[in-house]
Amino acid sequence: MSIPTGLTKGTWTLDPTHSEVGFTVRHAGISKVRGHFDNVEAALEVADSLDQSRLSAVAKTDSFNSKDPNRDAHVKGEDFFDAQTYPEMKFVATDVSGSGETYRISGDLTIKGTTQPVTFDTEFNGVAVDPFGATRAGFSGSTVINRKDFGLTWNAALETGGVLVGEKVTISLDVAFVAASE
Repeated sequence: MSIPTGLTKGTWTLDPTHSEVGFTVRHAGISKVRGHFDNVEAALEVADSLDQSRLSAVAKTDSFNSKDPNRDAHVKGEDFFDAQTYPEMKFVATDVSGSGETYRISGDLTIKGTTQPVTFDTEFNGVAVDPFGATRAGFSGSTVINRKDFGLTWNAALETGGVLVGEKVTISLDVAFVAASE
């Protein structure tokens, strides 16, 4: 399977200042809470073909940020991520399929010591050289997981029925990678 146009062989690293790894989850059955991870690292090793290429990423769980310090402390605590015991979430790609601008990146996602297969529906947004000479590649993608599959089971019943936190979590990516300098 061929490499997307403009994506050259070699090591590409995530540019965290131009990237966001976020999530959305239903709250109280009536709204959605959004957040992201402030500390994420990723490497893309582009080879001659997609099946020979490698992608891995790590998000520090204590960098969780939903813009609400009380909620952030709760989610980083033992009820959810237990960031002291499980300081990282990891993703390692195992398969890539697609062409042009549309890809499916499958791999193993590890949260709180539990690993499950997931597939990100991904859009390749192209390659550009910035004014400073750095070659950048952009991607957007998302997947939906059930948080309970990863041991994130805490919840609270609502007086009106239902629960406080939904089971389905959408993980979304808007990321830029920078090619290694030659």
